[in-house]
Amino acid sequence: MKHGDFTELAKFYENRPGYSKVVLECLKNHIFNCIGEGKVADIGAGTGKLTENLTEIGLSGYAVEPNAAMRSQAALKNWGGGISWSEGTAEATGLEDSCVNWVLMGSSFHWADSVLAVKEFYRILVPGGFFTAIWNPRDIEGSELHKRIEDAVYAEVPKMKRVSSGKAISMEEMKEKLLYEGYFKNILFVEAPHVELMTKERYMNTWKSVNDIQVQAGEEGFHRILNKIEEIIQEFDEIEVPYLSRSWTVQSCK
Repeated sequence: MKHGDFTELAKFYENRPGYSKVVLECLKNHIFNCIGEGKVADIGAGTGKLTENLTEIGLSGYAVEPNAAMRSQAALKNWGGGISWSEGTAEATGLEDSCVNWVLMGSSFHWADSVLAVKEFYRILVPGGFFTAIWNPRDIEGSELHKRIEDAVYAEVPKMKRVSSGKAISMEEMKEKLLYEGYFKNILFVEAPHVELMTKERYMNTWKSVNDIQVQAGEEGFHRILNKIEEIIQEFDEIEVPYLSRSWTVQSCK
């Protein structure tokens, strides 16, 4: 398995949590107050976790995903005609000029070439449109259970470097990437916690959907990680998983 290759992981992706509705509603209200209602584009949409959240708050538009296995999983859902799926990347979405009011990337902007992606989002946004990069890391500081699980992961891979869970991303880093060459302005940070209640099977499948840990641990190491996590959670009927949706939003200078 390679960094960024989710072909083998697509079947587990539906087990992942959605994003904070508080964050998405807040951003929706801000954006549509500024420029009015319009279509959205979820880029690097995976199997549609963020896309589904966007439809739940009344939005429609486009979902763009480069991986065929991910798109195949997304095709199993009923999108009701509100979302048009297509193949494309953050750097080359395949969407028309000035076709959306809001572009988002959910837990995927770190895989993109930020210089090319920012320029592409500027192209497909209407004048004054917005781009949001959002992540959904586990919020483990207040949970002894999840601290134990995190310790088990790092015990297997002590020098592991997460590609990005979104937890460690700073405002300065995002300013550098999003305000590059003056395509965008007015960076806005919004975050909110939320909790997802999962069966043990679903919880284990969320771990099986993680790319960067599997790559760095190797097949045998990752198997040991999964066994350790199963041992830690064996006494629970359900797992209460705390998340923190963290978002950075900028407005097009077009």
